[in-house]
Amino acid sequence: MTFAVAEKSRVLIVDDEPQITRVLKTVLTSQGYEVRTAAEGESALASFNEWRPELVITDLYMPHMDGVELCRRIRAQSNVPIIVLSVKGEEGTKVEALDSGADDYVTKPFGTDELLARIRATLRRSGSGDGADVASFDVGDFRVDIDARRVHVRGNEVRLTPKEFELFVYMARHPNRVLGHRTLLEAVWGEASQEQPEYLRVFMGQLRKKLEPDPSNPRYLVTEPWVGYKFSPQG
Repeated sequence: MTFAVAEKSRVLIVDDEPQITRVLKTVLTSQGYEVRTAAEGESALASFNEWRPELVITDLYMPHMDGVELCRRIRAQSNVPIIVLSVKGEEGTKVEALDSGADDYVTKPFGTDELLARIRATLRRSGSGDGADVASFDVGDFRVDIDARRVHVRGNEVRLTPKEFELFVYMARHPNRVLGHRTLLEAVWGEASQEQPEYLRVFMGQLRKKLEPDPSNPRYLVTEPWVGYKFSPQG
């Protein structure tokens, strides 16, 4: 079955294993994506700056510049979604990649159906604002602009990555309610991520650094021990 892809979304694949890039390029091209590949970080950055893809898929371990550093370099200039490819047992590096700006990860070996589902979900969410039916809304000290994908706190604009934005918007739409770990994971990353609590820990930490006056003593994004998190818009 072939899924329609709006305007042939551009995908940059970065991996030093030619077999993987060849297979992924074949599969994604057959689904209607425009694909370019790179074997290491430096050439990936050059291709990124020239081509401006709408999604980057990168391996973690590559010569010269690894996937974590590539995430940092891309995130310094763009909010484009990033999916990292890892192998089982690399939990520490996966968390480091998420902390460096990656939005999601897929563990090798993976099925092409799983990867395609992640790609579709990531592109859909980064482009549609998670199905919002309003262009913007205010809640407490925050203003959320869905169309522009911008958040202002106390009048100051804060730059969020796509997944940070999705997570915050979901919480902002449910203020003063305790949201369980599984609820948040499924809402932002899908059902397959319910057993990946490191997503929440990393992204909540990133949001607190950007939104809280004192990240070590959060007043907006409050932890409910053993349960989940609560968004208190007035602080």
